[in-house]
Amino acid sequence: MFLENTVNPKEQFGWIEVICGSMFSGKTEELIRRLKRAKFAKQKVEIFKPMVDTRYHDDKVISHDANEIRSTPVPAAANIRLLADGCDVVGIDEAQFFDDEIVTVCNDLANKGVRVVVAGLDMDFKGNPFGPMPALMATAEYVTKVHAICTRTGNLANYSFRKSKNDKLVLLGETDAYEPLSRAAFFKAMLREKVNKMEVQAEEVIPDEKKKNA
Repeated sequence: MFLENTVNPKEQFGWIEVICGSMFSGKTEELIRRLKRAKFAKQKVEIFKPMVDTRYHDDKVISHDANEIRSTPVPAAANIRLLADGCDVVGIDEAQFFDDEIVTVCNDLANKGVRVVVAGLDMDFKGNPFGPMPALMATAEYVTKVHAICTRTGNLANYSFRKSKNDKLVLLGETDAYEPLSRAAFFKAMLREKVNKMEVQAEEVIPDEKKKNA
């Protein structure tokens, strides 16, 4: 639920809308839809994304369904405050990759009368809250959680399971690196990984013990 026009036109404050969910849940698709509607309404719109996200295009926000809108890549959240001057609506994609300053920036813009629409992953590949997203969701007026479809059960998915063994928190990738899973499927997948890791460690210990006993 979100409002495109304030009920009381005398109030000069804006607001924050957060669109969150797992990989492949349509977050960017919904972000683009809302921003294009604002453009059709002749509002001044600026879209920003973290400079680290170059998966599809250097200066465009592109959804998995190939919808796109021009954006400005920025190295840090503080840059948004400077570049968003005079805007009616500000869109921010992949907010989880920004530093914690993004929370202050979004609230400062909203306090100046700007409508701020933010999209990002709410959880990382381990199922933990991701970066500044929890704080953004807490301070936002409107939060929309979208879901993908679990590749293993067909149920609604809200977890992003990493198929590779890379433990880096930030790892850009698509279907080759991630798959959306339901709670049950994610729990089973993580448990299987834990058991496999324990088995590997056990195999590594056995030869060393044999050497000591020889």
